[in-house]
Amino acid sequence: MAASITAPAVRARKVRTGSDPLVMVTAYDAPGARMADEAGVDLILVGDSLAMVVLGYDDTLQVTIDDMAHHVAAAARAKPQALLIGDLPWLSYHVSDEETVHNAAKLIRAGAAAVKLEGGRKRLGAIEAILDAEIPVMGHVGLTPQSIHAVGGFKVQGKQLDAARTIVDDAVALAETGCFAIVLECVPDAVARMVTESVPVPTIGIGAGRHCDGQVLVYHDLLGLEDRMKPKFVRRYASLKSDSTAAVARYAEDVRAGRFPSSDETYHVADDVAEALGLFGAAPA
Repeated sequence: MAASITAPAVRARKVRTGSDPLVMVTAYDAPGARMADEAGVDLILVGDSLAMVVLGYDDTLQVTIDDMAHHVAAAARAKPQALLIGDLPWLSYHVSDEETVHNAAKLIRAGAAAVKLEGGRKRLGAIEAILDAEIPVMGHVGLTPQSIHAVGGFKVQGKQLDAARTIVDDAVALAETGCFAIVLECVPDAVARMVTESVPVPTIGIGAGRHCDGQVLVYHDLLGLEDRMKPKFVRRYASLKSDSTAAVARYAEDVRAGRFPSSDETYHVADDVAEALGLFGAAPA
C-alpha cells in the first residue's frame, strides 16, 4: 500500500519547482472519498460546501462543527491515501483561541489530517493557535463564502488594484505564519498568478485560472450531481443527476409493470418445501 500524502509533502509541491499540479476535490462520505482516492487525487477536502450540496442550505453558514466532524469521520473510514482535510465552519474559529483549537481537534479526532479555514491577516491568531497544537492548516483567501454577507454575495474578489494587493498581502501573511497551502477562490487569473509567485507554498485555485499550483472542484459540481447552478469556473465531467434520475424512473416503471423483481432476482425454496408451504397455507375443506 502506498504511503499517505502528508501536509509537508503537499507544501513541497510548488509547480515552479517542477512538480505536477495538485489535484483536490471535495467529498463528504465514505463512497465519495473512496472514488476520489481511487481516481488518484492528491487532496480530499471535506468542505463546508456540505451545507449546500448535501444538506440543502442556501449558503455555508448553517453547517456546524458537529456536522463537519460527522462527515469527516465518514470520509476517513474510506482510508484514503490522499490528504484528508476538514473544513472549519463559520463561527468555529472566530470566538477564542481555546475554542478554535478545540474545534480543530474535533476534526482531527474524526479522521482529518489537516484543517482549512477562511480569511487573511485577521485570522493569523487562530492559525497560530492551531499550528501550536501541531495541526496543519490550509489557508483560504479571495472569495470566502463564510463572509458572503460582509462582501455582498458570491462575487469575484480582487478586481481592483487595492483589493488585489490585499489578497496578495493576506496570502503572504498566511504562508509566513505557517499554512502549508492556500486556496484562492474566485479571483482574476492575474491576481492568482501574483499570489502564486509571491508565496513559497502551493496555491490551489477554484475560479482562479491556470496559474495556481493546483485546482479544486466540488464533487457534486464536476460530476453533474448539482445542476441548479453552474459557476463559470465549473467543468462538468459527467451528468450523474440526469443519469440517476433516469435510472430511478426505469426502476419505478418496472415495479409498476410487474417486471421487478424477476425470478432471477428472487430467492426460492426447494419444490418439496414449496409444496409443504402450499399445503400449510391451504384453507380447510
